[in-house]
Order: sequence, then structure tokens, then C-alpha cells
Amino acid sequence: MKYVASSPLPVSVEDAFAYHERPGALQRLVPPWESVEIESTDHSLAVGSRVVLKTSLFGVPIRWVAKHTVYEPPHLFADTQLSGPFAAWNHRHHFKALDEHSTLTDEIDFTVPLGALGNLLGSGAALKKIEAMFAYRHRVTRDDLRLQTDHPMSKKRIAISGSTGLVGRQLSSMLTLLGHEAVPIVRKTNSAPDSKSNAIAAWSGEAGKLSDVDVVVHLAGKPIAGGRWSAENKREIRDSRVDKTRSLCESLAKLDRKPKVLVSASAIGFYGSRGDEIFDESSPAGDDFLADVSREWEAACQPAIDAGIRVVNARFGLVLSPQGGALQKMLLPAKFAGGALGNGKQWWSWIALDDVLGAIYHTIAEPSLSGPVNFVSSEPITNAGFVKTLGRVIGRPAIFPAPAFVLRAAMGEMADALLLSSTRVKPGKLLESGYRFRFNELANFLQYSLGFERLESME
Repeated sequence: MKYVASSPLPVSVEDAFAYHERPGALQRLVPPWESVEIESTDHSLAVGSRVVLKTSLFGVPIRWVAKHTVYEPPHLFADTQLSGPFAAWNHRHHFKALDEHSTLTDEIDFTVPLGALGNLLGSGAALKKIEAMFAYRHRVTRDDLRLQTDHPMSKKRIAISGSTGLVGRQLSSMLTLLGHEAVPIVRKTNSAPDSKSNAIAAWSGEAGKLSDVDVVVHLAGKPIAGGRWSAENKREIRDSRVDKTRSLCESLAKLDRKPKVLVSASAIGFYGSRGDEIFDESSPAGDDFLADVSREWEAACQPAIDAGIRVVNARFGLVLSPQGGALQKMLLPAKFAGGALGNGKQWWSWIALDDVLGAIYHTIAEPSLSGPVNFVSSEPITNAGFVKTLGRVIGRPAIFPAPAFVLRAAMGEMADALLLSSTRVKPGKLLESGYRFRFNELANFLQYSLGFERLESME
């Protein structure tokens, strides 16, 4: 069988090819609903280079080994399967100049195993998976490159704390693909992801190395949903944010050559839970635990502000990705017709993971932005609306609610703070500064991130 998919890209053919050639492209383009681990790669498209993936088929582990067979920059590269789930697989990536822009065309010839029987029973399912995969890949590629054209920047050296977390991993890959250098900030040198890492142990005597970076993105902090909130757990949540942030900012302030920008994570928990009230960046803080932590967390950036560094406090909403966080936890209950949490009337201000990455890039590039910036879509939704939309996308009704008393019995104080609280937030500063959201409609995002989008449905 043959599959061909084409999409226009908003950059030159050279820039489009370079995006695919840089380290991290494979990681960035693996769909989040697929269970795929990159076992080995030399990050090259050169003829003879190999990629080994670990995946599964109907629960059976499979190693997929592919070799690159054609390399003609900036117009073509190709690969073929040496072993894996298909009887044969040949994939050609074409790039064609289109005025100042370009077109990407993926052309795949594949054969399913088991001959005529496999073709009868499996070719349709295989084609469906391929269609979903390339709808995702083309949209990520197009949207990343549009971000690059919206915000032309010279190459930056960007240091990232929390670089192994849900946001940090994808941010590192995207920055690399757009031509920048991502540098991990770690607690200790031996906690770097690998021995060849250029990581900086900023809290273990290496803060001086931050004088060589242009931007710092500070994402590190103890997960707030990692367990019931004992007094000790709450202390660790606070200290991992407030104390670590203050220490980092004091170190940045002492540098002879300071980074121009610090993007420091915060949370919309700053506003507390106040029913249907709508919040923007000028709204006052709430009066619960998370509001107190968020207020102190942002205040801990003051040494960097006093030193003349432009500081953005990124108040994250509910970050959605099937690879982690709330959406990952909700998928299994949703498949069994799980319904609203509590009465379902609480407002959830959400944001797609890709828009977190895009908004971070936007705040780095946009000099007018400083202080608190709400990282949420412009279309918050009630919890009841959320679970109904999720159920509709995956083809399951949202029937069985989880009563508030059950959630409180299972999670204690954390249930009220994370699941039952109502925080309705607007992304005022992002919209005013011209950020273009990839996703504002929840259904559209879920179709994309769970594999229900097809290329012809893309804008």
C-alpha cells in the first residue's frame, strides 16, 4: 500500500529541512499516544545511519530498526525498515520550495505481514494509524516553524531547570529544532541526563556558568500531586519552589554577564478557588495553601528583577498532554465512562502542552512581557464540560461521577485544591502581545493529541 501526505510550511525549504535534521526531531515528532522509546540513534540523516525504536503491537514488545538510504539536502531524505512490525516499509521525505515557503510531502510504501490474510485484516488498521501519525507530525512541524517565523531570533543559549519533566523535555527538543541550544540546569553534576551533557549544576557550585547563557527557564519543583499533603510534603512543595527560586535568582544577580530573560514557572493557583469569578494578571491572590506558595514563589524572583533581568512569572493552568499530568490520569477512567468530579461546576483553565512551549518561546522573544503572565487557553471549561468532551472524542459516555466526599477521602486536602477548586482565568497578556494559540478548543486539542485527527481536517 502507499500513503502520501503533503502540507505547506511557512519557511524556506532550507529551514524546513534543517528542522528535521537537528537532534531531537525524532523525539518531537513521535505522537504522544504511541508507546515508543528511542533505544538508539546517532541523530543523523546520513546514508547508513540507523534508528532503533522499542514499541509494542497488541501488548507484544517489538524493536523497529530503520536505516537511512537517501540524503539529498535540502530536498530529500529516505529510510527503510530493516526489521520491525511491517513486512516492508520505505519512507521518503520530500521538501519542495514554494516561493519563500516550502512544501513537505511524506511518501510511504508499506506491506503488512502475513501476506494476503494480513492485507485483508490489518492493512486498514495500519493505514488508519499512519494517517493519525502524520496528521500529528505535520501539524507539529507546521506550528513549530510558524512560531519561528512569528518570532525571528538569533541563536540563543537557553538554560532549563526541570529539563527532564513533562514540559522541560519537549521544550528542550523544540528549542533545538528551531536552532537554539538547550542547556539543562541540574541539582548535582552527576544528576545530568548523560555523561556528555553540558548541564550546569546551578545549586552545587556551578552557578557561575550561567553567565554564558542568554535565557534561563526555571521549571523545577516538587510535584504537587505526588502524594497526600502531609505537613512535611507541603513544606517540601513550598521549599522546592520558593527557596530554590530565590537561590537561583540570587546567583543570577551576582553574575558579571547576566541572562537577559528569566522565565520562572508559577501557577494559576495564585488566584485561589472563587467560583465563577474571572481572573486576569491584575487579580489579587487567594488565601489557600497553593495561593500562598505561588505568591512567595513569584516574590522569590525579586533579586533577579533588582539586577535588571526581565522576569516573566508563567502562571501555568492545567497543562494537558496524554504523556503526563491530569489528562494522562483521566484517560483510563474516561474509557470506563467516568464522569464529573464533584458537582462538575468548577472551572478548569487548561492549556495544551504545545501552547506552553509556544508561550514560553513567545515570552522570551517579546520584550514587552514581564511579571505575571497567565498560561491558559482563552476558552476555560467546567469539569463537567471537560469530561463530556473527552468522552465524546474517545467514543465513551461520561456517566459515572466521582462524588466530592470520595475524592476527599482518597486525597484529603489535595482533592479540594486540585480537582474541586474553581479557577476561571483569561490569558490577557498573551493575547494582548499577539501570541497565536495552537489550541483554544478542547475538542480540537484532544483529537490532535489522542490520534483522532486526520490531515485533511487540518487548517
